[in-house]
Amino acid sequence: MAFDSLSERLNKTMRNIAGKGKLTDSNMEDMLKEVRLALLEADVNYKVVKDFLNSVRDKARGEDVLNSVEPGEQLVKIVHDEIIALLGTEQAELQFRPSGITVIMMVGLQGTGKTTSVGKIARIVKNKMNRKPLLIAADVIRPAAIDQLQTLGREIDVEVYTEGPSVKALDTVRGGMAYAAENGFDTVFIDTAGRLHIDEELMQELSDINSLVHADEILLTVDAMTGQDIVNVARSFAQQLPLTGLIVTKFDGDSRGGGVLSVKAITGLPVKFVGEGEKIDDMDIFYPDRMADRILGMGDVVSLVERAQEKMDLEAAEKSAERMMNGQFTMEDMLVQFEQIQRLGPLGGIMKMLPGFNQYADMIDEAKASDSMKHTKAIIQSMTPYERAHPDKLRSTMKKRIANGSGTSLTEVNKLINQFEKMKKAMGLLGNMQRSGRLTEENLDKMMEDAQEKLPPQYRGRNWKF
Repeated sequence: MAFDSLSERLNKTMRNIAGKGKLTDSNMEDMLKEVRLALLEADVNYKVVKDFLNSVRDKARGEDVLNSVEPGEQLVKIVHDEIIALLGTEQAELQFRPSGITVIMMVGLQGTGKTTSVGKIARIVKNKMNRKPLLIAADVIRPAAIDQLQTLGREIDVEVYTEGPSVKALDTVRGGMAYAAENGFDTVFIDTAGRLHIDEELMQELSDINSLVHADEILLTVDAMTGQDIVNVARSFAQQLPLTGLIVTKFDGDSRGGGVLSVKAITGLPVKFVGEGEKIDDMDIFYPDRMADRILGMGDVVSLVERAQEKMDLEAAEKSAERMMNGQFTMEDMLVQFEQIQRLGPLGGIMKMLPGFNQYADMIDEAKASDSMKHTKAIIQSMTPYERAHPDKLRSTMKKRIANGSGTSLTEVNKLINQFEKMKKAMGLLGNMQRSGRLTEENLDKMMEDAQEKLPPQYRGRNWKF
């Protein structure tokens, strides 16, 4: 994800300052120096960094901070609040007309994922905001864009209006708006043409379309991988179009994220959506406070819960969890749990959303974890219903058959059965504690301490509490 390197460095700096018993000008300046280097290495605009540090310094020298019981913690909060201020103090929501058709123009350079973003955002508007969207294919310069938008439309069950690549974009938009009015659509997305660079012809076409429809939102799609060029592109478009917000794509890449941190402060344009993958549901509404939490390693539990509600079969998960706590855990339940976890995305990404676990996410070998999950599922799926319910009854011949059927080895089958028995025992213990009223915070802390004792020395003493 963008901000990974920045997050790692800021986390280290924040942990150091939070451990200081007393805040002085000297250790505060040392911390600010580290923050400055972290932001500059993340490709944040120099002027933005300077203003950011001045603001942190001014607020940190306030009497409330210097005289507080935990001045280091107060300073961390100030840095957190200033990052939110950089990203935008409030979530920038789409503005819908109280009546009539809301028009959303999507603009951007070629290669930024504009057409894909149209489909992803239309899906959010339809499913989460209960709107009835229509997609207008106005990118007639690139004929493949029309086919791409139609494919996306079928995937999200949203109609696409097109008059083909031979009709001018303005005429297509005019026809699409008339079609939307006649057929009861309340939201129209216009996928406009892009170029490899900003030119007069492109901007004139976009201006003509906007003059025709008077768009309620003009969203610029930018690529997170382009760094500071995000600011330059946003400036150029904003000079000729009344932009209302940004969509940042490829947010799951290894970009440094400085452009995203800089663009709001320099252009005043808020980020409204971020794309974190290739799938149609890999687009999220941008929440500045949640992103600030993730940058500082505080996790993003709210977004994780929302993702779980959207992607997981909550009824199946609840039934499986209930069976686990009642000591009725079977291999079938284990399979359900694995499938639910897979729906949430890569394990490293999940860990980054859990408070206190951000620093361990990079320790996960995603490819190895994925292969292990596939092997585990294959082993369970090669069992009969009886064998899934009673793995302790498996004889050697059964295990060999399961290994052959799953393309694994007898060793892997035995390993999974042993893991299952340990998990079943642990879940039974938790269930007994819950039923007896002994599942208290104090007991959980003791269990965490015991677990840490079994970790390799280099991982002991870390803060696993959340």
